[in-house]
Amino acid sequence: MFLAACVQLRCTTDVQRNLDTAEHQIRRAARLGAAFVATPENTGFLGPQFHKVELAEGIDGPIARRFAALADELGIHLLIGSLAERRILPGGEIDKARCHNTSLLFGPDGGRIAAYRKMHLFDVDVPGGLTIRESDTIAPGDEVVVAETALGRIGMSICYDLRFPELYRAMVEQGADILCVPSAFTLTTGKDHWHTLLRARAIETECHVLAPAQWGTHDAGGKRRSYGHSLIVDPWGVVLADRGHGEGLCLAEIDPERTAAVRRSIPVRDHRRL
Repeated sequence: MFLAACVQLRCTTDVQRNLDTAEHQIRRAARLGAAFVATPENTGFLGPQFHKVELAEGIDGPIARRFAALADELGIHLLIGSLAERRILPGGEIDKARCHNTSLLFGPDGGRIAAYRKMHLFDVDVPGGLTIRESDTIAPGDEVVVAETALGRIGMSICYDLRFPELYRAMVEQGADILCVPSAFTLTTGKDHWHTLLRARAIETECHVLAPAQWGTHDAGGKRRSYGHSLIVDPWGVVLADRGHGEGLCLAEIDPERTAAVRRSIPVRDHRRL
């Protein structure tokens, strides 16, 4: 059993403020005893999409190194929900049009355990007038990632991936017992779908789900708004922690025996026909 923490942020175009706030909350979680801390999607920047490519760094760039060093200093497993990762084209040149939206998992020694590139891209006209086309500036990943750690097997995903249950089934087939869904869910979709989708993924996979989220207004025009409500959900679909509104933390104990007990009581993987 271990204590997990989800960090809730309100990131903007002020990268330094975003990183400093994330570090402050990560340190706070570690002081409270968290062995695993996760931050939301777009931990470094959240604003007009075209800036993501300009700010993209290599997977071992300065921001990644900062958080790797922090994981090492605090002795924690640390998931940085996502950063803009520089994309290298087949010829070796840097892609100036698109980057990857990449989640990074560091171990308590600061080593990078795994990286996941967001697979499903949010190209939608959201009710209320907000149009988002992630594919204009982000190139999709194509790999299902389940990381073997001392805390358990951690399946990695990002935000819009949540709507595609086949991804989470693939993670479970690779042995996942904890699923991470760092997100910047829009206010419009979040208020109706966020809790339901996360609980559904937990129930159907019989996994703990950790979902650190962005919250609040992210740009001066007030068009980019996130729902918040960072959640930790157990394998029965019970919400163990809900941050609600505002920057801060939610924390809960992750008990592997709870996962085993749920899977013994309803052995869906033994019953699957398709």
